[in-house]
Amino acid sequence: MATSPPYPAHPGDDPGGTLRHAHWWQRPWVRYGALIALLTLSGLVILALVREQTGTEGFLVGLGLAVLPVPLLLAAFRWLDRVEPGPWGNLVFAFAWGACAAALMAIVANSFATQWIATATADPAGADTLGATVIAPVVEESAKAAAVLLVFLFRRRDFTGILDGVVIAGVTATGFAFTENILYLGTAFGTDQLTGGSGVASVTAATFFVRIVMSPFAHPLFTVLTGIGFGVAALSADRQRLRRILLPLCGLLLAMGMHALWNGSATLGHFGFFAVYAAFMVPAFGLLTWLVVWTRQRELRTVRIELPVYVAAGWLTPAEPFALGSMRARRLARRRARRCGGRPAARAVAQYEAYATSLAFLRHRGRRGRAGTDFAARERELLLELWHRRGAARPALDHAARLTAPPAPVAAAPWPPPHGHPPYAHPPYAHPPYGPLPHGPLPYGTYGYPPYAPGNPPHGRHT
Repeated sequence: MATSPPYPAHPGDDPGGTLRHAHWWQRPWVRYGALIALLTLSGLVILALVREQTGTEGFLVGLGLAVLPVPLLLAAFRWLDRVEPGPWGNLVFAFAWGACAAALMAIVANSFATQWIATATADPAGADTLGATVIAPVVEESAKAAAVLLVFLFRRRDFTGILDGVVIAGVTATGFAFTENILYLGTAFGTDQLTGGSGVASVTAATFFVRIVMSPFAHPLFTVLTGIGFGVAALSADRQRLRRILLPLCGLLLAMGMHALWNGSATLGHFGFFAVYAAFMVPAFGLLTWLVVWTRQRELRTVRIELPVYVAAGWLTPAEPFALGSMRARRLARRRARRCGGRPAARAVAQYEAYATSLAFLRHRGRRGRAGTDFAARERELLLELWHRRGAARPALDHAARLTAPPAPVAAAPWPPPHGHPPYAHPPYAHPPYGPLPHGPLPYGTYGYPPYAPGNPPHGRHT
């Protein structure tokens, strides 16, 4: 007689009966504390360095101007992340790393390398040009890529595809550009104070126009190429180790190359700068924008395709795959839940949507042979999370599906059937509207676990 597997033990329990104490440096609070201390120290040092170079007044002016594009960029990357929202902690870490740690590494390394080249060649102008076109792209992109690498290695569950790489890389670069813009704008303001420049003809206005108006997306554009490399690597199977190493390196090299081209355009004069901007930066920005939006729509389509198998197993209602595959329906469901049950209900629906999306992506990777050995445990964990939130989520999603579902086509009356036979020998649709269900067993059957009975909570646990 087949029985369901026992409920998984708590992560802190030892199935062997003996307690194993982790070393002190392996405890989460130690790691988080060390990371926070590192970022805080980096922030204090970079704050002191920027203030020393710009002065207090220049620092405040630069800070006020540099913060303007930050909310817009963060909102854009958060919009991309709405399909499968990642933890806020990852985004805070990425921004802090870019603004503090990566900026500090870049300032120290760039200054040291430029001074060393100037001393060795006795050509300060040539050293500045070489530092801007060669050293700065390598140092800065490597420093920003470190944040993407850390999330990829230590938050692997939250890093599952291209959009995750784009979001982490873009937020990191936004933080880096924020600190760099404070330095540039503050220095420009100090120059105007010395020369008496003011108004539209001032150095501050020109710097603001180039860095904030024309190219607020420059640093995010470069680093997103690295994020795409890590995102494609995340889609690869664990056995494809060479691909998982080469793809991020290729993305990093592309980011360095585009960064070098952008910095080198400043040495070509005003016409050369605008030519590079129009011929390379704007088309690259448009192409990457199209790519990430297309990827977002593809992920929504994956949700609609993969989830119907859980409808057949009784875990989801028939309307949920359509509603979960539409951002408009998701938004309406959260709004409905907030109106009927307040903030806790809206939060439960948002979590339900995120877990269902993760479940769809997990099954998609499993069907392609890219899931890890913990597929069954992770699938069961996600299904339990859905089950615990079904009370608030199902009515809201069903309501949203009714509001957003396309109107059913009205068929014309058929001609009178000959000899009295019915007009159709077979039903018009042989499969659900979301496409044919995957062949083979239902969830868990493929991996040695019998499917849970429809409508009953797993392992006898009720909410």
